[in-house]
Amino acid sequence: MKIFPAIDIIEGKVVRLSEGDYDKVTNYKITPLEAARAFCADGATHLHIVDLDGAKVGRAVNSDAIKEITSGTSMFVEVGGGIRNLKQMEEYLNAGASRVILGTAAITHEHVLVDAIKMFGEKVAVGIDEKDGFIRVRGWKEATELDAFDYCRKLSELGVKNIVFTDISKDGMLGGVNDGIFRKLGKIDNVKFTAAGGITTLEDIEKLKDAGVFGAVIGKAIYERKIALKDALALED
Repeated sequence: MKIFPAIDIIEGKVVRLSEGDYDKVTNYKITPLEAARAFCADGATHLHIVDLDGAKVGRAVNSDAIKEITSGTSMFVEVGGGIRNLKQMEEYLNAGASRVILGTAAITHEHVLVDAIKMFGEKVAVGIDEKDGFIRVRGWKEATELDAFDYCRKLSELGVKNIVFTDISKDGMLGGVNDGIFRKLGKIDNVKFTAAGGITTLEDIEKLKDAGVFGAVIGKAIYERKIALKDALALED
């Protein structure tokens, strides 16, 4: 399993939301690049970045801050938030991103996802943001009637190899993970799942590891010093 320390960005600043609520923002006094370099110094090789402004408005907003990271570190960087078209995907990949995450566009414009897989292969991941069993889109603000598990199975059939699955109800709450979701998702063939939402302790990481996930996104628990990143990294495969 790989550990992905997380950097969420609003107005160029590092933040964390609680349950995906833009009105419940915690700001941290560190720049995105400083955060990335600190994670790298602790030994992290993978990084998860989300442009939260972009996710909300449907276009890249904090691309300059993200490109500073992709060009200024040697880490495997996956980027999401506001990526709605092939041009933006290509721009991030050309700027040094290792993988781009399609969220809303993968749900609302399936042809964009299909074309992206053809062009970029496994450099494309899909972000599934789930609450109460159903997918949410447009920065977690809009509910759908799409069953999250069924849609992940459909994505596998479309050729998607990597899914970042966020349990919104747990995200930013420091309340532990629902590893049962990921045990269920693990039954879907040919997909690597990266888990996000609620990871608070080393025990949570062990649960996800036992559930067979490929990666674990850790955000607030690191910033609030609930987990030492070096200890989390020691649990990597």
